[in-house]
Amino acid sequence: MRVLLDTNILISYLLRSRAESAPVVAVEAAFAGAYTLLIAGETLSELRHKVGTKGFLMDRITKSDLDALVTLVYQIGEKIPEIREEIPAVGRDRKDDYLIAHATIGRADYLVTGDDDLLSLGMFPGFEIISPLRFIELLG
Repeated sequence: MRVLLDTNILISYLLRSRAESAPVVAVEAAFAGAYTLLIAGETLSELRHKVGTKGFLMDRITKSDLDALVTLVYQIGEKIPEIREEIPAVGRDRKDDYLIAHATIGRADYLVTGDDDLLSLGMFPGFEIISPLRFIELLG
């Protein structure tokens, strides 16, 4: 199973409000080798940017935790090549379209997100866009 995680899943993992929350379980399943984690450089750049610029996140996520997650994700994940062409507009929120493009290029089975704009798309040619709760149900 090939899976691309949205930035919001990685942020939720870093916040770890509950160890049994769906985003935490989804990320830890990648670390355990339960699926192939697909990595887009843009996702990790967005993660670093959001954690480094949003006060709420800066107060709750340490730089060392962020760096450790990024390092681990790079070690275990399969890198998706950078997209240099213009990304077609397909979703309600244009800034999410890069995720759809990366899921397509990475031959993802699932794009896991908590973003309603993406979740509203549901099925996409070649992959499904699902919530973290639905994903961990699929993992069993």
